[in-house]
Amino acid sequence: MTRVSELPGMIPVFPLPGALLLPRARLPLHLFEPRYLQMLEDALKTPARLIGMVQPNVRPNGDQDALHRIGCAGRVTQFSETEDGRYMITLSGISRFRLGSEVEGFTPYRRFDVDWDGFDRDQGGPEHDQSFDRDSFLALLDRYFAARDLSADWDTLKDADNELLINSLSMLLDFEPEEKQALLEAPSLSTRRETLVTLIEYALRGGQSEDILQ
Repeated sequence: MTRVSELPGMIPVFPLPGALLLPRARLPLHLFEPRYLQMLEDALKTPARLIGMVQPNVRPNGDQDALHRIGCAGRVTQFSETEDGRYMITLSGISRFRLGSEVEGFTPYRRFDVDWDGFDRDQGGPEHDQSFDRDSFLALLDRYFAARDLSADWDTLKDADNELLINSLSMLLDFEPEEKQALLEAPSLSTRRETLVTLIEYALRGGQSEDILQ
């Protein structure tokens, strides 16, 4: 699927705070709740095999079922069942979308009408970040990993192309859900890289500054 016209107008959504999926990236998930096992079973029966990852938009004294309006759909490309009936699956990111109306029905999981317009770039080839200073970025990342006492496969990081490096770190690093949402909504790879750098620098300062995300 490479064109908006080939994407379905309604998809199941999986609200999961802190779980970020980006186009052309892969997200492993562990499914065990009955409603999401049913969602997987139903998704596998469709030609697209899509599941939409969306972050809850929880506000104090607000609607606990509220979701952020932009998510990312992934195609189920791998799945395996454990002995106790759970599933390990992999979603391969296809495209971001905007949530429309929730579709009422008898499924135990939530379904929404979705709008794919405005995310044509997601369905093309890899993005490039022409102004990316890889050496400076890796030096910053080294400081972050040292501060968090984290290990890394530096050879793999150095060899990864720009999009894979930036998107993988955006998905894997331990940021707050609202910060993950900002990374998802970044309109371009360069904007996502700038947001990622800001978040890393903020974390290295211990969060002792004004809010960086509105």
